Amino acid sequence: MCAQGNLPDCLCIIDAIMDWAGASAIGWLFDGRRGASDRLIPRWLFLRALGIIYFSAFVSLIFQIRGLVGPAGILPAGSYLAQSLGHWQRWWYAPTVLWFSSGSATLSALCWAGMIASALLVLNLWPRGMLVICFVCFLSFVSAAQDFSGYQSDGMLLEAGFISFFFAPPGFRRGLGRMHPASRASLFLLQWEWFRIYFQSGAVKLLSGDPEWRHFTAMDEYYQNGPLPTWIGWYVQHLPHWFHASTVYATLALELGLVWMFLLPRRWRIICFFIVTPWQIGVILTANYTFLNYLVLAMGVLLLDDRFALSVLPGIWRQKLVGALSRTRNGNDAHTESSLGSIHAHWNALKLAASAVMLLWIFYATTAELTWMFVRLPLPSSPVAALEPFRIANQYGLFAVMTRGRYEIEFQGSADGQNWVAYPFRYKPQALNQPPGIYAPYQPRFDWNLWFASLGSWREYPIVPNTEVRLLSNSQDVLALFAGNPFAKESPRQIRVVLWQYWFTTIREKRATGMWWRRQPLGLYAPTLERQPDGQIKVVEWPTVQPRQ
Repeated sequence: MCAQGNLPDCLCIIDAIMDWAGASAIGWLFDGRRGASDRLIPRWLFLRALGIIYFSAFVSLIFQIRGLVGPAGILPAGSYLAQSLGHWQRWWYAPTVLWFSSGSATLSALCWAGMIASALLVLNLWPRGMLVICFVCFLSFVSAAQDFSGYQSDGMLLEAGFISFFFAPPGFRRGLGRMHPASRASLFLLQWEWFRIYFQSGAVKLLSGDPEWRHFTAMDEYYQNGPLPTWIGWYVQHLPHWFHASTVYATLALELGLVWMFLLPRRWRIICFFIVTPWQIGVILTANYTFLNYLVLAMGVLLLDDRFALSVLPGIWRQKLVGALSRTRNGNDAHTESSLGSIHAHWNALKLAASAVMLLWIFYATTAELTWMFVRLPLPSSPVAALEPFRIANQYGLFAVMTRGRYEIEFQGSADGQNWVAYPFRYKPQALNQPPGIYAPYQPRFDWNLWFASLGSWREYPIVPNTEVRLLSNSQDVLALFAGNPFAKESPRQIRVVLWQYWFTTIREKRATGMWWRRQPLGLYAPTLERQPDGQIKVVEWPTVQPRQ
């Protein structure tokens, strides 16, 4: 062991590690100076896209975060973080800066810090530093948001954002980062995440045993029954069954087979890119899955290389980039030679070791989770569990079971218990004559969660009765989640929650009536609450509907 008085011995050990790493697979995989020098343009494009996606996530939060987890919100973060945990354990199991304060000002500051950092990431200013700020801010929200952060898309962004710290070039104003190509390990892990999103989603479709996928009927009502449909999806829904059956086949073929092409030589990766990119654009146009598809779309750029990028760029850009890329090889060689034997080399050895440990840890955790989907091998689970609170090594699986109906929750208020007025939503279907919009990558977490709640029981989704309570007091933070307040002058005396079933209208119905939707009431979803003169709240009627299948 190296003692304080044996600093020369420590430096000798570091030199030995550096020499070994430089001549081994560790150096080839994790040392950026020996990294993928043919992926500078795709890296530049991906990091700019990642900054835009982060920005969209924080922009959507700035308008919602107080109503979601603020002190007067639906699920206050302060109450959640007040649980009994040790002083140090709490930072591991709930890693969030909101331990210091969870007030409205702190929540807004968290969003603004993330927005500024993501904008600077788009401008390519100190990319690694901005990635750290974006990751910390977004993880802080996710760790304290409870039901409002249980989405796979959140894990996808956190995993990609964390790995991108090792993928991005160091320094303040880096351009293409030609002196520091991306390490091969970080590039592979981003491609590995891209692959797992597809492949694990395909696997769960078959492993779930859902007959919709096995009988090729999964897409027949998919565009209608998803969380937030689009008007383009309305038209696609009315295409014949053979089209929907073919998209089921194409989905399974792409997710289970075609994505393996990321391991093949360059030509096959480019072909794969030109298949998955239009596919993701089609999904974006026909459904609102927040920033999920935009992130997968951006990660697909990493299938390409500089040679392909130069072949499709305009001539004036091509000339500038060719000069920059030609200087890269010479610059890297000079940098490597000048840094050997210096104190900088010792620091590089420590960074190399830390990068290797962290990226190998993520690879092990994600590989173990992928393996356990098919067979429960006796692999150590502690390394996997240790990373769970940070959401940087996730298991994915989208649409394992298809929803067999569209149900919508509607909050209604009354001043007398007889006449009821609905609270208008901003994003989810409600008015029958209003076309479903395209909002992604904006993420309306309240509207999104109500779609999940509509499929279960109010007892499983406390956001519903908690929202009722907040509406009885005209909480301005919660009301901001709605498109309007029908009781702006005085708080309602009663709040109830009605459940509807919705369907797209047929083409004939739309031509005759102009309606995009038709609906049927199913009954009360949650207890009807009444505010008493003394401020107490009591239940005046219990729900009548059962959870849906």
